[in-house]
Amino acid sequence: MPVRFEAYDGSAAGPADADIRLELTDPRGLAYIMTAPGDLGMARAYVSGDLRVHGVHPGDPYDAMTLLMNHLRFRKPSPAEAVRLVRGLGINHLKPPPPPPQEHLPRWRRVVEGVRHSLTRDAEVISHHYDVSNAFYRHVLGPSMAYTCAVFPKETASLEEAQAEKFDLVARKLDLQPGQRLLDVGCGWGGMVIHAAKEYGVKALGVTLSREQAAWAKEAIDEAGVGDLVEVRHSDYRDVLETGFDAISSIGLTEHIGVRNYPAYFGFLRDHLKPEGRLLNHCITRPHNRPASTGAFIDRYVFPDGELTGSGTIITTAQDAGLEVMHEENLRIHYAMTLREWCRNLVENWDACVAEVGEGTARVWGLYMAGSRLAFERNEIQLHQVLAVNTTEDGSDGFPLRPSW
Repeated sequence: MPVRFEAYDGSAAGPADADIRLELTDPRGLAYIMTAPGDLGMARAYVSGDLRVHGVHPGDPYDAMTLLMNHLRFRKPSPAEAVRLVRGLGINHLKPPPPPPQEHLPRWRRVVEGVRHSLTRDAEVISHHYDVSNAFYRHVLGPSMAYTCAVFPKETASLEEAQAEKFDLVARKLDLQPGQRLLDVGCGWGGMVIHAAKEYGVKALGVTLSREQAAWAKEAIDEAGVGDLVEVRHSDYRDVLETGFDAISSIGLTEHIGVRNYPAYFGFLRDHLKPEGRLLNHCITRPHNRPASTGAFIDRYVFPDGELTGSGTIITTAQDAGLEVMHEENLRIHYAMTLREWCRNLVENWDACVAEVGEGTARVWGLYMAGSRLAFERNEIQLHQVLAVNTTEDGSDGFPLRPSW
């Protein structure tokens, strides 16, 4: 074993001098693991504090997760093994404890309470993730309040420099010009619309389903002095009635809309672009185009109803919706670097984050960000920017012969 494991009853396994030590502190943690074998039970025990990881900071358990992902594999026990395990550990631990309060409803319960990706249900699950606390996000994300993959122009660039470069790369790909109209769907805390207005003189409309994000963005717009150019609405993008936009940016929204809704999504965006108008779609993807679950931990604790697929599916659906795809770019390693910096911020601001949202929620974030960093590093997930245009009926796309960005 690459780690030391110790339990509340005095039992232990693994080298006593291991750098990483796992401590199961009480029977509730054992019951979590027994009643939800795999990552969900481990996560429940960890978030509740029943499973402690010594040797790493809870805001960045990256080193521990690296060891566990290299050496730990979950498999379904045979019936005989299951009986032996239950007898040895105690049948009384098969009664599931209440899940930690940070856990969202299981997917089947969400189906009962609303159609998946309906306006109401999307609003509820987005609120679950994004309406945590603006102060908490400020500690983790830094001054940019940008909760999407940054673009590092060089290895030594700061997180703020990389986030500014991300917004500017999007603006350059969209070829924003003074006086143009930009729609930013899923605008978050307003970083893109503010950058477009300040740096390019664009009139920008941003929409977000998070009430907390919208409130923050409106204050940030006033502070930036671009209130005459920028509006942010607490609204679903599907409720935007204006059309004829010169450009549309979608940065981190596609993960939330559901793969089966891609045709309607890209059709909506195409219909809201003027002829030769550009669309930049920036989202997390799979390295393949097969259906795949996000996993129980991510679905229950981080992104309820989230779905990922490959860039091929995104490009195909955009083309089938009548958009001409001009360029795509994979920023996978940049997201691993971004997550590294977010974890660093969480560690440095741990006490303030715990005071704001509680230790359980802070543990969720450390676990999910460190795990996501590993997944990007190992090419289990990717980040693609896809640039498309609403080509005119006579085939004009408005692009120069070679990319200008």
